[in-house]
Amino acid sequence: MLGESGSGHGVVIDGPPEHGGRNLGVRPMEMLLMGMGGCTQFDVLLILRRGRHEVSFCEVELEAERAESDPKVFTRIHAHFRIGGRGLTDKVVDRAIRMSAEKYCSASIMLGATAEITHDFEIIES
Repeated sequence: MLGESGSGHGVVIDGPPEHGGRNLGVRPMEMLLMGMGGCTQFDVLLILRRGRHEVSFCEVELEAERAESDPKVFTRIHAHFRIGGRGLTDKVVDRAIRMSAEKYCSASIMLGATAEITHDFEIIES
């Protein structure tokens, strides 16, 4: 199926053949995680740049666990950030990630209703 957003962008969504899909696109639950990753990544970049910090890149890798029985909601999500820039400190990066997680990232806050969400980060001088 093709999911189309209100802004006119599309994405292919599908499932595995054993569930009637054709394995041609992202799984719906994967899409939720990608949405959270994109939301928090966007926030962290915006917060750091508004603070006049020089950021060259930001990547976030998510690992998640789901409940064993239906509904198989996410029960644990861990976000690992890799942030590159010049002069970034642990304090500044941690603050940006916490602000996203606690105040700005709607996806993280919503998923936090069922999942324990943790994070860590590494700074790469570039």
